[in-house]
Amino acid sequence: MRGASDLTTGPLSIGNFVNLIRQTVKQDRLFQNQAIKGEVSQWKQYPSGHTYFTLRDNVGQMSAVIWQGRCSIDPSIKEGSEVVVIAGVDLYAKQGRIQLVVDKIEPVNAIGKLEEALRKLKLKLRQEGVFDRPRNQLPLIPKHIAIVTGTGSAALSDMNRLIENRWPGLRRTIIGVLVQGENSVQEIVRGLAVARKLSDPEVANKRNQPPVDVIIVGRGGGSPEDLWSFNLEPVARAIIASKIPVISAVGHESDLLISDMVADIRASTPSNAIERCVPDYNSIQMQLSDYNERIDGATIRQFSDVRNRLKLLASMLKAAPMAGINNAKIKIQNLTMRLNNSSQSIISQEKSRIAKFEASLNAVHPQRVLERGYSMIQNDEGEVLSKIEQLSIGQNIKMNFADGKAEASIVNLDKRKR
Repeated sequence: MRGASDLTTGPLSIGNFVNLIRQTVKQDRLFQNQAIKGEVSQWKQYPSGHTYFTLRDNVGQMSAVIWQGRCSIDPSIKEGSEVVVIAGVDLYAKQGRIQLVVDKIEPVNAIGKLEEALRKLKLKLRQEGVFDRPRNQLPLIPKHIAIVTGTGSAALSDMNRLIENRWPGLRRTIIGVLVQGENSVQEIVRGLAVARKLSDPEVANKRNQPPVDVIIVGRGGGSPEDLWSFNLEPVARAIIASKIPVISAVGHESDLLISDMVADIRASTPSNAIERCVPDYNSIQMQLSDYNERIDGATIRQFSDVRNRLKLLASMLKAAPMAGINNAKIKIQNLTMRLNNSSQSIISQEKSRIAKFEASLNAVHPQRVLERGYSMIQNDEGEVLSKIEQLSIGQNIKMNFADGKAEASIVNLDKRKR
């Protein structure tokens, strides 16, 4: 027996040790959400709705389970079928048995059918000219962003965090949808339809908010099967139907889907989508300051050039015959007037342009609204709350005022009757 100083832990009960192994395996991404190919054996479907089988090849095998309602099962799957599963490793502690928990199962030939359907869709859209159509341009400063993605997902958390870092308090509407699974296509299409409706100025006015001017649709990374909903025609048509810019932000840089190809902007990741459409407030303020300094410098240089030219003409006049003095004076006066008018016009135009830009910048900044006596309420994820339906008893909220912030908890709700 090894000495006590060599022990890693312990002593642990066998139950605790098995659960420690289970927790380790469940938390390791290498063993979760994997695409695995093999041959089906010992296929058994029980009255409970659960299906148990073994996935094997010439090198190894593992027990597998499909829990009732977890996914649809192709009726052609039987003993000896070659399949691809999307599964994660779990450990059944009571028996100390490792097994695959399957989230999706397809016959190998069905995967080939999906790829063939994708090829045909690409050809169809290309022949329609969808890929070559003019794309909507992003606004310089968005006033209201709609984000169509999974509720509570890591991708949504990253996008909310980046928005607060780049433009605190920017209005956004989160439209939570399923992003994978049987109903995900209908959910994504529904979410895009809601976002398009919120871009209608009449609808926005009724809701007392600016219309949505940018839509982001997407999700974090996953296997090709997880992302497949974004390769289907209904989602593509819903993106194409938008009159405002749509950013497709699905998966990672290496993932290229139909939604990326038909969207107005393709972002490599959800976080990149925010970087593409939300400017950095502090950087814009620095640019405005730089523009003012450059205009002031240009103005000083123009007046200096005018004075130097006038001095040169005055010197030339002293040496000219008296007969030409009057004509020269008139020319100098006209030249002086033209130079002054030109300089003043240029300066006025530039200052007017900057004033409009500053006014627009200040008007959309939440701080101006707060200074007019309003407050802004956000949930823990940073989402702006504008309706009482978004609140619940016991919910923690953050209240933003012109001179500071406060945290509170909802103790009562009194909904206004319509």
